[in-house]
Amino acid sequence: MERSERPLYSAAQIHARVAELAAEISRDLRGRDLVALIVLKGALHFGSDLVRALSVPVAIDFVQARSYHGATSTGTVTMLARPTQDLRGKHVLIVEDILDTGVTARALLDFVRDQGAAEIRFCALFDKPVRRKQPVTADYAGFTVEDVFLVGYGMDIDERFRELPDVYRMS
Repeated sequence: MERSERPLYSAAQIHARVAELAAEISRDLRGRDLVALIVLKGALHFGSDLVRALSVPVAIDFVQARSYHGATSTGTVTMLARPTQDLRGKHVLIVEDILDTGVTARALLDFVRDQGAAEIRFCALFDKPVRRKQPVTADYAGFTVEDVFLVGYGMDIDERFRELPDVYRMS
């Protein structure tokens, strides 16, 4: 696979959209005991920028789940790391880079629900509904994209391109 020469989304476009998402989330979740559960590794940059832009107090934790090998979804989710905080009674915002097939999202939503969270919201920077296999929708979505493989701004293919500030299409 080759990376496109021109970005699909520039760093400026991404940062503007992150600010809009943060304002919406801050308004909706004001006054709640919020935990941002950032999904590693792909959502690290997005999650970091998002929580800094929130205007409500937020605790930060991480989870690592994998369902991709290269550019292909395996259909199976492996939990590699779990949150260190007790999520019982908390209002949890799952922060993901991309909502694709919904397989990982469903596993994460079920996991957080089973931990006893009071409320769960799902935020994805990119939403790819055309690939959905599980009936999952994002409460907050930055951009809706077609069936393209994306890299940059934390997203990768075989651990490459995470460091790029812009988002590119692979073809």
